[in-house]
Amino acid sequence: MKNAQKKEVRLDVIIDVKYLKGKRGKCGCENLGFVVYGVNWSPRKISTVYRRRFAIESSYRMRNTVKPKTSTRDVTLRYFFTLISFLLRNAWLCLQKKHFTIVKPGPLTIDEDKFRFARFILFVEEWLRRKLRIQLVVQCLR
Repeated sequence: MKNAQKKEVRLDVIIDVKYLKGKRGKCGCENLGFVVYGVNWSPRKISTVYRRRFAIESSYRMRNTVKPKTSTRDVTLRYFFTLISFLLRNAWLCLQKKHFTIVKPGPLTIDEDKFRFARFILFVEEWLRRKLRIQLVVQCLR
């Protein structure tokens, strides 16, 4: 791979092979490929680190869907908004675990398609509109 200064950069392609052993109703093996630079870890460790990193990134992406867009420089207010967004996400996760867990032997499996995060946020917004008596319709005189 070449960068902007036409210098060559050598990247490593790491393949981690995981045997599914009937997990998620699948058999056989799964090949996970990663492109890394300057890392001397085993393929299994790279796979584990990337998986955890993906979970962190997706939680921040979910947080940003409910966090208000603001230009305030008040750190306390921004921190408060972040706490509320994480609180909403954790409440959604608890509801999913309690009400949308598939009953079967083996590890805990949650059917995420039954109750998506976007739907949960719509329920919360509707509840707030009713509690605060916010009107969505404006009466016109003419």
